[in-house]
Amino acid sequence: MASTQVRAVSSALTRELSPAWQLVSDYVTLTKPKVQSLLLLTTVTTMYVAASPSPLRVALTCLGGYLSAGGAGAVNHYYDRDIDAKMARTRDRPIPSGRVSPQAALSFGIALVVASVLLLGSTVNWLAAGLSFAGFAGYVGVYTIWLKRRTPQNIVIGGAAGAVPPLVGWAAATGHLAWTAVFLFAIVFYWTPPHFWALSLLMKDEYAKVGVPMMPVVRGEAETRRQILIYSVLLYAVTQLPFCAGELGGVYLGASMTLGLAFVYAAFRLYRDATRRAALQLYLFSLAYLALLFAAMVADAQL
Repeated sequence: MASTQVRAVSSALTRELSPAWQLVSDYVTLTKPKVQSLLLLTTVTTMYVAASPSPLRVALTCLGGYLSAGGAGAVNHYYDRDIDAKMARTRDRPIPSGRVSPQAALSFGIALVVASVLLLGSTVNWLAAGLSFAGFAGYVGVYTIWLKRRTPQNIVIGGAAGAVPPLVGWAAATGHLAWTAVFLFAIVFYWTPPHFWALSLLMKDEYAKVGVPMMPVVRGEAETRRQILIYSVLLYAVTQLPFCAGELGGVYLGASMTLGLAFVYAAFRLYRDATRRAALQLYLFSLAYLALLFAAMVADAQL
């Protein structure tokens, strides 16, 4: 009898708390935590390539970076609420579902980026804070507002915003920038198009329905697969720059060549095999590729 009463009370408490937890979950969703994982990984690994930062500095940089990218994600949710409501993949997001108001999401995003700048500037350095804000401005202003609905090159140009974290990490660890930081920025920049275009092949019909001119919608799938292969080869070349400049050694060289050739092979296979399976495999591999490549940088730098 007592156990039944306990379960009843527990069930009642769960029902009372669930709206609050749903609200917390929705605001976390606005920050796009899945996207943030790779951004933070490239930030942290770059810090350890550049120097030997204290755990506190790493934690503060990660928190500041999360706030900035989270703010950009929230503003992106606000701006794209009209097309999100029309796509099956996004119609249950907090704003189109009606669980969070557009104004609340916008205010939340702005508050996060202000907090990011103040936190990074006061506890890390103002160069890192400025670069982090530049990433926010690039993602919101250049990609989301200016390019996304206007040109199939949106992800190429706007993708620079997603390549900013290595610059932030380097600046946070050293207080300045160096050519190696620029090389790491370039690696993420050239990685972004094949990574995102592989996903856009899977979401082509969704983008076409809402009029977003992603590459497969405007140029067709065959051209998209060709562009993926071209950028994959360029990515392989760019990843050799840290070794050629003498900044990283043999461990990194071996990893960059092995991972790079595997990436090019996956892109070539997609070029020859126009299937959703090949596109999905390249997309998933691209996630592991970037994580493993930056991990190899740290391993090499720590030797």
